[in-house]
Amino acid sequence: MPAPADIQKFSELRTAYDLRPLVIHDNYLINLPAADREVRRKSIVAFRGELQRAAAIGADYLVAHPGSYRGQTVDSSIAAFAGSLEAAADGLTPQGVTLLLECTAGQGSSLGRTLEELARLRDAAAPRTALPIGFCLDTCHLFAAGYDVSSHDGLEATLDEAERILGLENIPVIHANDSKTPLGSRRDRHEKIGKGYIGEEAFRRMVTNLRLQGKAFLLETPVEEDGDEERSVHHLWQLARQ
Repeated sequence: MPAPADIQKFSELRTAYDLRPLVIHDNYLINLPAADREVRRKSIVAFRGELQRAAAIGADYLVAHPGSYRGQTVDSSIAAFAGSLEAAADGLTPQGVTLLLECTAGQGSSLGRTLEELARLRDAAAPRTALPIGFCLDTCHLFAAGYDVSSHDGLEATLDEAERILGLENIPVIHANDSKTPLGSRRDRHEKIGKGYIGEEAFRRMVTNLRLQGKAFLLETPVEEDGDEERSVHHLWQLARQ
């Protein structure tokens, strides 16, 4: 758990720079629906720690990958996810934290490749915890999973599906990443904005799309040289203002 002095300093800096919402991500090694009992047990303990830290620092959203269904069926892994989340959150109060289930590229046995799977995960888990549950969409993951967000019509069709299946109001956060691999590749390989298969014009359409207004766009693009983070943020801001 962060030291109280560090939490206080962090809070002061957030206020000074008007940083909101605060979105954090859980440890990538956590696998709540794991078939292996020991991995699942450790994942529950680790995720409980993530929830406690999120509340302690005043996070608005905790983003998590749903996990892997390796060694079991998708149906049984969704049930396992719900049970593990219930155990991890048992006795905790949300304290303003909302869990966001992130879509995945579908690489290997990862859950959450389709919007339908995300909805099923939420529907299975929501009755078993007081923790509010929403969604985070990652543009690279969507594209790799087969949702063509690179074209105008493809983006609109994807948003139509997201509205119907998830509800756009339940998607407060977008991870904005270009893709190193083609549509439907099922490979999670992030690229800088405009340098991959999605393309700069597609991101211009996204950040100016009226249906996505008010959502937080966060970058997870590669950092290869000093200053890449700042340049990538500036690039996305430029696209939003054109």
